[in-house]
Amino acid sequence: MTAGHASPLHVSIIAIPDAVISTMSGLYDVLNAFRIMRGLDDAIPAEPPFTVEIVAADRAPVQLASGLPVQPQRSIAELPRSDIVIVPSVVFGAAGWTKGRYPELVAWLAEQHRQGALLCSACSGVFLLAETGLFDGAETTIHWEYQEAFHKVFPAVPLKPEQVLVVAGTREELVSSGASNTWHDLVLYLIARFVGPPTAQAVAKFFALQWHRDSLAPYMRFTARRDHGDAAIAESQDWIAGHYPAAAPVEEMMKRSGLGARTFKRRFAKALGMSPIAYVQRLRIEEAKKRLERTADSVEAIGWAVGYEDPSAFRRLFTRIAGIAPAKYRRKFQVPDYR
Repeated sequence: MTAGHASPLHVSIIAIPDAVISTMSGLYDVLNAFRIMRGLDDAIPAEPPFTVEIVAADRAPVQLASGLPVQPQRSIAELPRSDIVIVPSVVFGAAGWTKGRYPELVAWLAEQHRQGALLCSACSGVFLLAETGLFDGAETTIHWEYQEAFHKVFPAVPLKPEQVLVVAGTREELVSSGASNTWHDLVLYLIARFVGPPTAQAVAKFFALQWHRDSLAPYMRFTARRDHGDAAIAESQDWIAGHYPAAAPVEEMMKRSGLGARTFKRRFAKALGMSPIAYVQRLRIEEAKKRLERTADSVEAIGWAVGYEDPSAFRRLFTRIAGIAPAKYRRKFQVPDYR
């Protein structure tokens, strides 16, 4: 941490047509809130520690992904240096992220890094940052739903989607936050790093921001690959999707595939990156998560329904895969009754 850094630091929040308004405005509002918070807590500095601007390739209004326009306060040509650059969440269609659409921005980002700036991404904003090549070989986090699409475009960037926040680089200057609202953790990290932990805590309390202290594993949804090109394994996937509670699912998949046991396991692991039993376990736990969220069935009944006769074994497996015990998962994700 470098709390007490000379201020104000200039923060650029990048506007591109793929950007999400909620993340952009949230980051902007929190980092600009020090004037309105002055006097509310003795941890709030007398002078704002950040100067925050919406920055784009030029001064023209940018129509964001939702269709709402935003007016940039500065173009990159008008801003030779910024201390912290943040790319907010982005969304795109089924065609995926297309590289090379923002060459001037990518070059500007690389130049800011060369001059010492932090490059930060909120969720999927790392797609734009990765075009600089600076994240190659540096651990990075992203929303797990974008993991496969990101890997196809940037295979040299190792992903840790279960992590809330990843700080990498020789100067700890490459900062990525994970899924959706982990922009809370990003903005609080920046405040703690450059102003101090007590200030970050005061801001968190004022805005009721969430610290995602645990892994994002409980939030992650298991989605199996279907593009591996192995017809026998694909047929096994089709069968197990409706029969995962079966008593001996791996043996039944092998029998139906017509392959020998060793061949089946080898091809399964090659196609899906995990063993057949691990795949079955992931399917079972995914269904258990859904039932914990949407039913009042007991943990024991849910374990039995997805294929586990031993409640203790089910609890242990659920905790290992989901990163949280079943009862705690239910409390965390079941819709509360506010009546």
